[in-house]
Amino acid sequence: MTISLNTSAISLINTAQYKAADAAQALAKMPTQDNEVGSANFNSTDLIKPVLSLKESELETSAAVKLLEADKETIGSLLDIKA
Repeated sequence: MTISLNTSAISLINTAQYKAADAAQALAKMPTQDNEVGSANFNSTDLIKPVLSLKESELETSAAVKLLEADKETIGSLLDIKA
């Protein structure tokens, strides 16, 4: 079974997209009324995990783009050699 860089990059982008969506949903559900962070329902440690998850998804997407660029370069080099 051959796994190409394109397949890996697409899989990584999909994973990052789901992770970002879950984190955004978690952030959206946090209480923001009743004096914002002064609310009795607000816990600042609950904010850290979704924010870090968003950052992870950003880094994963960046890595996937680099994989796609490397694949494009490789294919371009192969076409140059063949020509």
